[in-house]
Amino acid sequence: MLSKGQVNKVKKLNILIVGVGGQGTLLASRILGTVGLKLNFDVKVSEVHGMSQRGGSVVTYVKYGEKVFSPLIEKGEADLIIAFEQLEALRWVDYLHKDGKMIVNEQEIDPMPVIIGKAKYPGNILDTLKTSYSIYSLNALKIARECGTIKAVNIVLLGVLAKLAGIDKNIFIEAINEVVPAKVLEVNMKAFEEGYNYHN
Repeated sequence: MLSKGQVNKVKKLNILIVGVGGQGTLLASRILGTVGLKLNFDVKVSEVHGMSQRGGSVVTYVKYGEKVFSPLIEKGEADLIIAFEQLEALRWVDYLHKDGKMIVNEQEIDPMPVIIGKAKYPGNILDTLKTSYSIYSLNALKIARECGTIKAVNIVLLGVLAKLAGIDKNIFIEAINEVVPAKVLEVNMKAFEEGYNYHN
């Protein structure tokens, strides 16, 4: 795993973004793709929408490297996973590298089987994950709301990722400036700073 200031010394970085439709996972992947380009990496971004428009799972692979041949990340290959809600963290944790780190938004969003009464939302997900994996959990929804909009959950989580990966925060700030619409830029910058300075 990367320590601060080492990003330009490594040859590759595999990031998995998992969540549900409407949480801003795709915007997060665009920002991460822009960051990779600014770091002079070859970048591949692969989005798997699923039933994203109806609240289903959304998965995005972001790969940095000197040369990236495949856009996909296999099980055990992700250096970093951003999980926008707990059940998605549980579903995708097998993709985490043994030395990788997972950032988890503590929010719970009921999938359709739970909504219609066919299943129950699992309990103690974070406690279960933390027994075997390096997990950084936070209430990103609460932080985003305090910043001014619940739509900034994605940017809060990117702030945490920037700190964990040791990537120069100014590169993220440049990427956010380029990708995020001007009318919501100020609140998103605040959300990024809150995530970057968050202590697990």
